[in-house]
Amino acid sequence: VQLQASGGGLVQPGGSLTLSCAASGTFRTISAMGWYRQAPGKQRERVADAITGIAARYSDSVRGRFTIARDDNKNTVYLHMNSLKPDDTAVYYCNAVVWTSGGMDNYWGQGTQVTVSS
Repeated sequence: VQLQASGGGLVQPGGSLTLSCAASGTFRTISAMGWYRQAPGKQRERVADAITGIAARYSDSVRGRFTIARDDNKNTVYLHMNSLKPDDTAVYYCNAVVWTSGGMDNYWGQGTQVTVSS
C-alpha cells in the first residue's frame, strides 16, 4: 500500500490550500484516513482524521478552519485548509489504516511541505 500526498506549497497568512492523498496498491478496505503535521523542532501531531462510520475529528488548533474529506471511490483523503496562519507551517503527512490480506496496518505518505508566510 502506498500513499501519495500532494498540494503543499507557500501561501500567505489568511490564505487557503488543499492537500490530497491517494492510496494505491492491494488492500481490502480503508478504515481511516487522516492528516498529521510536524513543525521544525516539534513532535508530529494529529491534525484531522476521518474514521469510517465516525464523524471527523480535528485538533483544537485547526477546528473551524480545516475540513477533512474522504472520497472512498478514489481512496483519497483531502484536507481543505482555510484562514491559514504562520503556526500552520509544517510538513503534513497523510495516514491510513488499511485492511489487507495480512491484517490491519498503518501507512504513511511521504509528507508535503506547507509554508504560511508573507
